[in-house]
Amino acid sequence: MIFDQAEFDLRLEWGAKGVSQLAPISDVIVIVDILSFSTSVEIATNNGAIIYPYRWKDDSALEYAKSVQAELSRGRLSKESYSLSPASLTKIPAGTKLVVPSPNGSTLTLLTLKTPTIAGSLRNCEAVAQFAQKYGSRIAVIPAGEKWEDDTLRPAWEDLIGAGAILSFLNGNLSPEAETAVAAFHTFKKDLQAYLQKCSSGKELIAKGFELDVELAAAFNVSDCVPLFTENAYVNITETEVG
Repeated sequence: MIFDQAEFDLRLEWGAKGVSQLAPISDVIVIVDILSFSTSVEIATNNGAIIYPYRWKDDSALEYAKSVQAELSRGRLSKESYSLSPASLTKIPAGTKLVVPSPNGSTLTLLTLKTPTIAGSLRNCEAVAQFAQKYGSRIAVIPAGEKWEDDTLRPAWEDLIGAGAILSFLNGNLSPEAETAVAAFHTFKKDLQAYLQKCSSGKELIAKGFELDVELAAAFNVSDCVPLFTENAYVNITETEVG
């Protein structure tokens, strides 16, 4: 297959098509959705919460939450409950079960099927890289990107940088796609917060009043939390191993 980057240990491809190409031939896959799914999952699971990804923001999400005895994440503008806003999750109690509908990070997670899957961000990039290599040398990193209004993929600067941060801590030969992400990360790593605030996704969040979310997402290598997707939910596997 021309597009599966199989001759390289470390691979990168965007979005759902990237998952379908790379997951079947990879030992582990890392989903990178910096603003905000991966950042939210890291913060929540680092607090001991259990995060159930779900694809659709409709009535079926509530039914699914009931079926797993979990709370349902609300829209970002809902200030009174948990949402995809990382700031809303900083004090989530340990043991909380939360269903998180998301067209990007959640959807991609559920497309990886049987391939071990980790949520990676700038916050936990080194820990994720170290844990991923326990599965083997064939590692796929998937920047999620965002969606345009017509539902087509918008490659997102922040996800390319996040993917590059994780790849920079991995050992193995890089595909050109993966090497490009590493180079981009090294270009901007001196001031991640300033650049995150200036990129399109960051400006969008700040305009809506979510500047703290951008700050939380920009925190580099501050966490040892590794959210592993297991039994339909992300849990902090490092906490599980210690326990």
